Amino acid sequence: MPSRLEQLEHTVAAHPSLPREAVVKEDLLRTGIAFGPEALRLAERFKKKAYFIFSFDLVPLAAMPQGEHWHAPEELWLEGGGWEFRPTVVSVRLNPASPYRVEAQEGEAVLLLEGEELAQVKFPPVPEYYTRALASGKRVIEIAPTIEWGYLVYLTVFRICQYWGDQEECQFCDINENYRQQTKAGRPYTGVKSVEEILEALEIIAATDSASRAYTITGGSVTSRLKGQSEVEFYAAYAEAIEQRFPHRWIGKMVAQALPPEEARRFKDAGIKIYHPNYEVWDARLFRQFCPGKDRYVGREEWMRRILQAAEIFGPACVIPNFVAGIEMARPHGFERVEDAIRSTAEGLQFFMSRGVSPRFTTWCPEPLTTLGKANPDGAPLEYHCRLLETWRDTHAHYGLPAPPGYGDPGLGRAVFSVSSFMDVISPAAPPPPVLLA
Repeated sequence: MPSRLEQLEHTVAAHPSLPREAVVKEDLLRTGIAFGPEALRLAERFKKKAYFIFSFDLVPLAAMPQGEHWHAPEELWLEGGGWEFRPTVVSVRLNPASPYRVEAQEGEAVLLLEGEELAQVKFPPVPEYYTRALASGKRVIEIAPTIEWGYLVYLTVFRICQYWGDQEECQFCDINENYRQQTKAGRPYTGVKSVEEILEALEIIAATDSASRAYTITGGSVTSRLKGQSEVEFYAAYAEAIEQRFPHRWIGKMVAQALPPEEARRFKDAGIKIYHPNYEVWDARLFRQFCPGKDRYVGREEWMRRILQAAEIFGPACVIPNFVAGIEMARPHGFERVEDAIRSTAEGLQFFMSRGVSPRFTTWCPEPLTTLGKANPDGAPLEYHCRLLETWRDTHAHYGLPAPPGYGDPGLGRAVFSVSSFMDVISPAAPPPPVLLA
């Protein structure tokens, strides 16, 4: 059987139109990364993993032998090295058993696969505001962490989801389990962040930071009431407060369910520029199986209809629904062949992109406390992720669409989106449309 390095080299050769940096990035995201003890010590001086919404790890916190979750960096910057990497930013998904290892060599960090150096590694610098605390004593990293190498302020204002149990929770999602394990581990992890503490944290960021360009308001779904409010009332209150206090400072993005148009319009009126009503998986059968709560409360056909209705409110380019790339192949219900999984996802991309809406995707991390993660610890094959990148890129180019706004610059060596490679494979000649902040 070929070694893991030989398998990677074969996959890179089989997909010559993809930058090898993107192939490695996808493999890192689906497989996770291990850290040697000296590399963890090097990372101590840099921005640490904030667990901003999900665990994005392939083992539970309690199974990390070095307490990696307290020391590992948020992201890696890969450049140079044996494979002469062009700059590539990748999210850190911890897996002590991963064949990919970050090790220290002569005081510098490198990425190794079976002992071969692939790239040199840089860790994200600690922004000045990470050293600050709110009046309550809560640290800014807990209330308003940044990802994408500082580009995006990530505001998970509700760290729990009201889809409960096997009959409602999305089967790939560990938001509730992650909240439980983080609090059990003793990490400060506010379940519901108040509008006031969000504003206080943003006040510190606005006064000290020039790197962040966008913020995302997100959290679990609200199926009944939260603090006496419906989902749109709860989340819109944060947007309204932020835009009133900091007009035109950031591009505002909202992750919420696919809401009726009159409710989605409230986000637009509050100042939100980009709406993410994430549909997770295209296939109707798998949507019902993997997203039982969304199917029960909204329904797949209505979900897709509302996405298109939202495009009339925000503009097609500013409605960017996410899907979780790879769950199409999750056993026992998913497609068995890569070809069939890609054909299904391509149908969804055609449906939306032909209407000017560009879905984006997050590379599936099979978190071990989820239903799909338990049954599929290896996730989807790398071949699927490479074929998806090609399909997404080619469909996007076929319809002449701009790079999705609110994600920073597109193109290899420029992209900072760290949980998939879709921004890395977009041509830099396809800039995002202007997002008017006025």
